[in-house]
Amino acid sequence: MLVKVLAHVKTDNSGLLIEVPVLLSEYGVFEPLLDYVISQSHIKSLPWMNRITFACQLLLEYMEANTGLFSDASKLFQSFVMRLSLGTISPEGNDPSGLYWLPRSTANVNQLLSALNGLTDWLANNRNTASLNPFEQASSHQERLNYAAWYKRNQYNFLGHIKSNPLPSVLKSVRKVRGKMDVLKVDGDAISFPEKLFKPFFIQGLGKARDKRVALRDQLIVLLMHGTGVRESDALHLWVDDVFYDPENPSGVIVRLYHPEDGRAPNNWTGRKRQKTRAAYLSENFNLIPRNRMTGTARIGWKTKVVDDDENYIQLHWFPAFYGELFAKLWQQYLLYLLPLPRMHPYAFVSFSQAHEGQSLTLNAFNQSYKTAMARINLVVSKPEGRTPHAHRHAYGRRMSSAGIDPRLIKKALHHASLLSQAVYTQPSIRDVTLACERASKNLDGQHYAEFKEDVSMSWQSVMESGFEDIDPDGLLSGKYPKLRRYKP
Repeated sequence: MLVKVLAHVKTDNSGLLIEVPVLLSEYGVFEPLLDYVISQSHIKSLPWMNRITFACQLLLEYMEANTGLFSDASKLFQSFVMRLSLGTISPEGNDPSGLYWLPRSTANVNQLLSALNGLTDWLANNRNTASLNPFEQASSHQERLNYAAWYKRNQYNFLGHIKSNPLPSVLKSVRKVRGKMDVLKVDGDAISFPEKLFKPFFIQGLGKARDKRVALRDQLIVLLMHGTGVRESDALHLWVDDVFYDPENPSGVIVRLYHPEDGRAPNNWTGRKRQKTRAAYLSENFNLIPRNRMTGTARIGWKTKVVDDDENYIQLHWFPAFYGELFAKLWQQYLLYLLPLPRMHPYAFVSFSQAHEGQSLTLNAFNQSYKTAMARINLVVSKPEGRTPHAHRHAYGRRMSSAGIDPRLIKKALHHASLLSQAVYTQPSIRDVTLACERASKNLDGQHYAEFKEDVSMSWQSVMESGFEDIDPDGLLSGKYPKLRRYKP
């Protein structure tokens, strides 16, 4: 029996412990995985650690269920990957292995396979073990596929032409066990939050919370998402000191989001050891670590890699500017509720519940509050309908694109590293294409399809009178006088 738990590991004589997920069995911690995760903990995220731990758990469970059946490790691994794709349950509902796995999607299988490839390669290099999925000579067809994959990854790399070229080795080798080719996703439809819905949601949904403090807090967060395009996780990294007076617009404010670790500490703060980062500020003043390094519900991720200044912040751009003026007005009211609270942190958005009053707001708590606000206007959170927190980021990108703003400026506003990254935010949606077709259809010359239009307007009874002798020779449902026609008194 394997159990995943969060462990605090001491690796040296310092006072800071490393928090990593580990696998526990009746024999103790599975050390090869622990060593691998610790070796990557300084460069990899918690979701990555959870993914490799889960993939390793599946592999160990499969090995336990099939002990002694495979003489070759690579064959076991190949069978394992096949079972991830196809499942382990027979058509009759039986599974002697006891795993009872359902088939996984191609994307998920490839993701788990990639995680395990990294683990087995690391063990081969550092533990002198045989790789479960070694490289082998690629065929000519596989070489062409390798080149296509390499080109897609590198064609937009800045200064890629001066980097060392590992192309020959990339082309000529391929993994022995490979995942299936996933379905081709071309410009997937990213649904944006409906603009017509924003006002009722903002006023009647968010604004009608029983606690006025909660209403103001959630309205401010959603204004950041809808009016500047930030992710909900980005908004929860905001510190009180990150909102500034705007000298060019006295009615608005300037909002900057600093990198949670490397961002410059506020008010020109300098630590005892001359550090100036937010990580040092949190440690020295609050005995905290940045939220992107936390675990559990307190953790808030950070995806933005492009900053606007040497102080490692991104400056938010209000569009339209009215949202910034509204934010400024609500911010002043919110501070009146926030400042009296006993806060042992610098974060702007906090919980107002009795049990957690003054503590930094968690992502789970905000999502629940968002869901409740949607229910107040008799709607539910729905990704296909664009009623999710992240859909506000899509709405921001679409709004800028519809206004004819230069794509390079949109990239800057969304803080993307590449123009390609913003394509999903600014491309036409399925609904946009449908509406365009409907509008274009009205402009067509009716004479081009007048005869066809008359044909398709025939009644269903007329259509059924002829042409169905081969499938309805007895005339039960078709013909001029179908035998099973409904009786009409």
